[in-house]
Amino acid sequence: MSFEDLLLEDSLLSAISAQGYTEPTPIQTETIPLILAGQDVLACAATGTGKTAAFVLPLLQKLWDRKQRSHEPVALILAPTRELAFQIQHVIKTFSKQDPIDIAMITGGQAPAAQQKFLDEGCDVIIATPGRLLNLVEQDQADLSLIEFVVIDEADRMLDMGQGPDVATLLASITTAFQTCLFSATLAGAGVEIFANTLLPDATRVDVNASNQYAEQVQQRVYLADNREHKQALLTAVINLDDCKSALVFCNKKERADEVADYLQSQNISAQVVHGEFSQADRRERTRKFRQGKTKVLVATDVASRGLDLPQVSHVINYDVPFRGDIYIHRVGRTGRAGQSGIAVNLVEAHDQKNLERIQHHIGQTLPVVKMKGLAPKGKANKQKSKKSASNRYIAKKDRAPE
Repeated sequence: MSFEDLLLEDSLLSAISAQGYTEPTPIQTETIPLILAGQDVLACAATGTGKTAAFVLPLLQKLWDRKQRSHEPVALILAPTRELAFQIQHVIKTFSKQDPIDIAMITGGQAPAAQQKFLDEGCDVIIATPGRLLNLVEQDQADLSLIEFVVIDEADRMLDMGQGPDVATLLASITTAFQTCLFSATLAGAGVEIFANTLLPDATRVDVNASNQYAEQVQQRVYLADNREHKQALLTAVINLDDCKSALVFCNKKERADEVADYLQSQNISAQVVHGEFSQADRRERTRKFRQGKTKVLVATDVASRGLDLPQVSHVINYDVPFRGDIYIHRVGRTGRAGQSGIAVNLVEAHDQKNLERIQHHIGQTLPVVKMKGLAPKGKANKQKSKKSASNRYIAKKDRAPE
């Protein structure tokens, strides 16, 4: 199927072509016709598979099908974080350059007066984080009465952040009949299932890639480390490999992220750090420099593991192994996007082994352990672990890091 087969406007097709896209991804192929037909949709797909465009494109088509726009909000997109909200805004602007859409951004980190101005001046679409929008609704400063189309993006993350009740309250404030689309990287867990079934009892469900899958073109590997100094040396070596054009390095805590960024800078490696302690403006500026190639390495906590569109990331490096398998999937999903190849590296000390085992159970495979020339582990515990998993190594010789 081509984008032309989806019967989209010529201006949309032109914008799609300008971005270099030739064929819709599976999630887009499955969901766009359903959304255009007015059906409620419950869509589950692995990160990096084009979920945002899967709802943005039919939304724009619906807006352009209207003979007149009242500049009263008719579409509401809810996102768990302001970073994701701004990324959605970026995608809408990218595809609507020929026929711009008025957007009101309602998120934390911005002055309420400025957000109120967006609403007062009129808009077609509201993109919001649930808590901030609910505050405006409860103060009678935001009117959702004309909303016809609702998107709930990354519902699993919303529940993790305790936003489920806010979402339910917002939807209850809409008095007209509206179409709802819920997108999530995973529907695993009773809480997510109940949330989805309550909000969309009659939705058409679309599953493209299970929650424990990731892009097939992502190569995964493990380097065993004896201690922090050894892990830092491995990190430097991976970043200095010829195939490492840009790297997103994940840490579990902001203090560790600061420490890793300082270390990389001491090694004359261009690196910046982003985490929750930075202002929104600082995070966006640092991310922009990374996206433009002015910074080679972005060190982040999981504030950057969802929603940020960083299409040119060649390597995701887990300096700290995440605690849960779904977090691992989202981190790995920052590379290998839009059909490109990518590499996911895990730096594993002895205390990381339990987290690694939990991840391997989640994704249903044992990750291959490889060695970096001159930096092989010396610790007995890691040698035993490496020997135990030797039979499961499967990276082709041409894909191995130097030994």
